[in-house]
Amino acid sequence: MSKLGNIGARLYRGEVGYDFIGKRKIWYGLSILITIVAIVGLGVRGLNMGIEFSGGAVFTTPKTSVTASEAQHKAESAAGGHQAMAQKLGDGALRIQISGLDTKQAVPVQEELAKDLNVPVKDVNTQLVGPSWGEQIANKAWLGLGIFMVLVVLYLAIAFEWRMAVAALVALIHDLTITVGIYALVGFEVTPGTVIGLLTILGYSLYDTVVVFDSLKEASKDITKQTRFTYSEIANRSINGTLVRSINTTVVALLPVAGLLFVGGGVLGAGMLNDISLALFVGLAAGAYSSIFIATPLVADLKSREPQMKALAKRVKAKRAAAAAKGESQEEDVVPAPADAEDGDDGTVVGPRQQPASRNRGRGRPSGKRR
Repeated sequence: MSKLGNIGARLYRGEVGYDFIGKRKIWYGLSILITIVAIVGLGVRGLNMGIEFSGGAVFTTPKTSVTASEAQHKAESAAGGHQAMAQKLGDGALRIQISGLDTKQAVPVQEELAKDLNVPVKDVNTQLVGPSWGEQIANKAWLGLGIFMVLVVLYLAIAFEWRMAVAALVALIHDLTITVGIYALVGFEVTPGTVIGLLTILGYSLYDTVVVFDSLKEASKDITKQTRFTYSEIANRSINGTLVRSINTTVVALLPVAGLLFVGGGVLGAGMLNDISLALFVGLAAGAYSSIFIATPLVADLKSREPQMKALAKRVKAKRAAAAAKGESQEEDVVPAPADAEDGDDGTVVGPRQQPASRNRGRGRPSGKRR
């Protein structure tokens, strides 16, 4: 078995683990900070909406030696101050987008561009896009997002419980906010490809969350009938048990997306690939983070406030205190609560299990008849 596989098996069996739940305040603070930065970036810089949403014209030129930056300045000059974006295509041609142009304005701009770029006018292809089409796309995207959110909450509330539905919804909003904020900070153009990418990451984000929730639901079945673990400890064991699986799934999904973003978009200059791949890359990473560090700790917080879970935590704490007073080593006693825990509300698996002392009694005694 590989080293990673061995670690994954030990995490699954609860022999080792990390204190995710106990350190949840750190994760909450980090997420709040990232979200604030994303919101500030969105408010200050705003989104760079493509012509599909704002309307305008797209000019495609034949192969030319003019650089993209030079073509952008020439296009803005020819369009009388309208915002332009130029991109070098793989065959040396240029794709120039100018927002806010109508049919009457497009013809003189086309002629001026052909003159500035020293290419025949007939070779400059012009495509006009009306803003109404982009508005329809945006409205349908919002409608699809709303329907998805409602269905997710209903499914999780029925299949699991309302606390998990709330935690999953918070995680999804967290992922979308970060992704949109990154778009604003980077300045990538928002196109229909961006909308597709944003809607796609919702499924990936929800997948990891549901995997952990399913493990938690199974592990916490009849939890009040035992006095070995608190709910927070069970939640932490569930995260550790699915940790390697979540990491492997995320890495495998990020590798091809990273290829699209850095190779396809950066090296080949493929604009549409940038739009989709950036949303996917940021969304996948944020989704993996939120399922481990946000959704499950939030569920543990909500559940730990229930009266029966508080009573369970007190029973677990009392049993461990009694066992410690007697000097006994019990299997459940090696799962200590974090230092900041109150009445056993928190707790995690932080070390390997130990065999109870009672199991070692009598070992090493020579065989023979009892006296």
